[in-house]
Amino acid sequence: MEKQGHGEMGIIPSESHSHVKLLKINRELLVTHIRNTQCLVDNLLKNDYFSSEDAEIVCACPTQPDKVRKILDLVQSKGEEVSEFFLYVLQQLADAYVDLRPWLLETGFSPSELIRSRVVVNTDPVSRYTQKLRQQLGLDSKFILCYAQKEELLLEEMYTDTIVELVGFRNESLGLLGSLACLLDHATGVLSEQGETIFIFGDAGVGKSMLLQRLQGLWAAGLLDAEFKFFFHFRCRVFSCFKDDDALCLQDLLFKHYCYPEQDPDEVFAFLLRFPHTALFTFDGLDELHSDFDLSSVPDTSSPWEPAHPLALLANLLSGKLLKGAAKLLTARTGVEIPRQLLRKKVFLRGFSPSQLRAYTQRVFPEPAVRDRLLAHLEANPNLCSLCAVPLFCWIVFRCFQHFHSVADISTQLPDCTVTLTDVFLLITEVHLNRTQPTSLVQRNTRSRTETFRAGGAALRSLGRVAHQGMEKNLFVFGQEDVRAAELQDGELQLGFLRAVPEQGLGGDQQAYEFFHVTLQAFFTAFFLVADDKVGTQQLLRFFRECGLPGEAAAESCYPSFLPVRCLRGPGLAGEDLFKNKDHFQFTNLFLCGLLSKAKQKLLRHLVPAAVLRRKRKALWAHLFASLRAHLKSLPRLQYQGYNQVQAMPTFIWMLRCIYETQSEKVGRLAAKGICANYLKLTYCNACSADCSALSFVLHHLRKRLALDLDNNNLNDYGVRELQPCFSRLTVIRLSVNQITDSGVKVLCEELTKYKILTFLGLYNNQITDVGARYIARILDECKGLTHLKLGENKITSEGGKCLALAVKKSKSIFEVGMWGNRIGDEGAKAFAEALRNHPSLTNLSLAFNGISTEGGKSLAQALQWNTSLRIFWLTKNELDDEVAESLAEMLKVNQTLKHLWLIQNQITAKGIAQLADALQRNTGIMEICGNQNLLTADWAGREKAVPTTGRSQHGPAQWSPLRRLQTGNGDCGWELRRNSNVNWQADPRPKWKLDKARGGQSLPRREADRLLLRGRCCAWSVGPGRPASRASRPVHSPLSESQGTLLPW
Repeated sequence: MEKQGHGEMGIIPSESHSHVKLLKINRELLVTHIRNTQCLVDNLLKNDYFSSEDAEIVCACPTQPDKVRKILDLVQSKGEEVSEFFLYVLQQLADAYVDLRPWLLETGFSPSELIRSRVVVNTDPVSRYTQKLRQQLGLDSKFILCYAQKEELLLEEMYTDTIVELVGFRNESLGLLGSLACLLDHATGVLSEQGETIFIFGDAGVGKSMLLQRLQGLWAAGLLDAEFKFFFHFRCRVFSCFKDDDALCLQDLLFKHYCYPEQDPDEVFAFLLRFPHTALFTFDGLDELHSDFDLSSVPDTSSPWEPAHPLALLANLLSGKLLKGAAKLLTARTGVEIPRQLLRKKVFLRGFSPSQLRAYTQRVFPEPAVRDRLLAHLEANPNLCSLCAVPLFCWIVFRCFQHFHSVADISTQLPDCTVTLTDVFLLITEVHLNRTQPTSLVQRNTRSRTETFRAGGAALRSLGRVAHQGMEKNLFVFGQEDVRAAELQDGELQLGFLRAVPEQGLGGDQQAYEFFHVTLQAFFTAFFLVADDKVGTQQLLRFFRECGLPGEAAAESCYPSFLPVRCLRGPGLAGEDLFKNKDHFQFTNLFLCGLLSKAKQKLLRHLVPAAVLRRKRKALWAHLFASLRAHLKSLPRLQYQGYNQVQAMPTFIWMLRCIYETQSEKVGRLAAKGICANYLKLTYCNACSADCSALSFVLHHLRKRLALDLDNNNLNDYGVRELQPCFSRLTVIRLSVNQITDSGVKVLCEELTKYKILTFLGLYNNQITDVGARYIARILDECKGLTHLKLGENKITSEGGKCLALAVKKSKSIFEVGMWGNRIGDEGAKAFAEALRNHPSLTNLSLAFNGISTEGGKSLAQALQWNTSLRIFWLTKNELDDEVAESLAEMLKVNQTLKHLWLIQNQITAKGIAQLADALQRNTGIMEICGNQNLLTADWAGREKAVPTTGRSQHGPAQWSPLRRLQTGNGDCGWELRRNSNVNWQADPRPKWKLDKARGGQSLPRREADRLLLRGRCCAWSVGPGRPASRASRPVHSPLSESQGTLLPW
């Protein structure tokens, strides 16, 4: 409509040099689209183009269009300079006059030097509100508010990047995120263009809230996409504070309960409704939202002006029913899922890598002496180091270190033995309790831990009562009445465990409180269950039943059930909500196991009668034993390549964590005894490095050898170190996609070469360089039974490739080597060629995507003339050309044992393909050559070329021309492939021979290649005996994938 309006107005370009005439001709267009007259008047006054009398005349006009007409009359009457300045203001304040932006571009308006020297002030309500938002959010994000109450730590000085991974709908990795700015771009990791929500998930304490605070600070500083003029941050847990009868319209929720515009809120809101894509919303902690309010009783409305319950507004914002087009960032703990149709991106936070942990240490401890002392403690205690991979736990440990360093000799304070999560939270509790004690250079606090807890017993019980009341109701925000009911004193509120909720006014005018993290609330809930004499067995074990821990019927429902998600999923859902997240219950159970362990008996005996502790410990142990047996029995099992494999679930990881917190060897032995299988599969269980401590605590009790699959978790180098007690039992180790670097590979080398029992090593998609490749080569040298080595998608170059190739050459047992996605180049390929020559056992080899070109390819082809062991060879996605194809053709005339050759995505033309086809006449062993996405031309693809197949083949051939005939023998019939007008194919019996016109009419031998896949720019077709011909439209799979299980080239 705007374009039509512009055309109807007969736009005069500025080249006419008459700005007065331009305003006169386009008068109605300007009257229609100028909504902000005050900004024009302010600028005309500031530059003395208007007098105060002129401004009064404009203000006296009754309607907005009348004001615009009066301004135009006055401006035109004052001549060309004032008219030019008027246009300059419209151009400079694009946000205020967004509807005139196309018109100004069409006019080609360019102001003179005189006009450009004039000052333009922006008094537009939208721009002023954006400025106010930036100022307020800049102050809010300046300091770290997530964990501390009294201390003020600058976010800019403390924030350290964590591992941020883009994932797909099924949480498959799509690569790491380069920077936070990429989080909001329109190219990186987009799963659906229609989706509006960027979903960020990760374990408790991994840094989700801190990431949003960092984004908020970047937007406030103008360092994010300029498209976003509004930034609204909400914490989902605060919506639980609203009462059932509360009702707000969207404007009130955004302005009254967040940041109110100083002028014309209606105009600002109207702009937001017109341009919702200029708003960025962040919703933190969907899993922490809980209320008894029934959303089904609320009419489904998407009106921005109609009052509704705040939870209904939140649900409609998330679902896109309100402000559709606005960008949304939503965080939740691992296990939460939202409907696919809402997703734009999925982002998984993994915590600190070893290098990021060192960077964070340097930020927190800038003094080299103190920093080196701490790093020495962490290096000496890998268990503590593993806990520090989670930013929250790292902050707690560092905070304790700072406290102990300031009041005593650090060597006597930080634990130097096994550390559980309960130990870490007891440590932070002790530090906070001691904050009330006066200290100085001459007088230090000398209280022991037992004395500290005994003195603070009343405060701890009160805090536990508050935490327990909230946990029972899934509430994380507490009002004044909750605090008073728990008998918390003002001094106890200052200890730092509870903090005031920063969102004032939400859910009432009274001050509300929250624990500085949900895990701390879980800790105090467990403390209450242990310390309160009135807690019976049923209440003690309630949260185990809530979680459906092993042995319970509730099973593995780990998705949040909370109100917006119920609304997003729509009506008609019955039964247990699939979206319920129970991690806060899991943490409560974990701390309960830790506090009731025998190691904590001395600490708690002054707070809880010994008989009560024994009774509760006995009840907990009995339940844990029963649950453990039932869970292990219920795990799915299967026979896999000679192994009795058990597939563990994420609940198994929580079970291991609870067992580890007990530090009971008896429980550990029982758990190990219950693992009857000899292949433990823990893929995609979201295990972190600290979980390896729990896994080792159980597995080191095994007396039998074990295969352990930990692919696709978050273990990193610290986790590898924690697995050291297990390596004497492990014959199969799979650690692919785990952020492991050369340091972790060094640990593997040191341990595995001690026992020499390894048969399978999987390290695909880690961060291993040539340094790590040398360690792996040593493992291959010394572990004589190693048969499978998976090293794809690492950072190994030609030097590392040479080391590995030499080790492969020496090995008499190696069966399969996967090097896909490295960069060994021609030099590495030559080294592998030497390894292939006369190798006795190597059967499958992948050198795909390794930057191999002509020289390396020819070396490999020549070496294969002397090889009789290799059956499958992947050379996909290299730079092989026709010269290599010629060498491979010569090889095929000699090598009769190679079965599958993959040449997908290289640079082979029709000439090279023809040479390969010719060579098949003298080869009786090859079953397939895959060569799609090479440099085939359309004219060559139209040539008639047939490749007969052996009668014993189970595979059909593939052709590359639009019309093809093929005979394949199977008893008394074969098939003819013919393309009909409707692009269907038919199968008809034909004689068992075929005339090859490309060979001048000669008859081809019947014993030739089983099939030749040459899929270039044309279609590929395949057919096999015993089934009708069909178009091979599926992606090319790995050989043997259908008959013998998936065989992957990495």
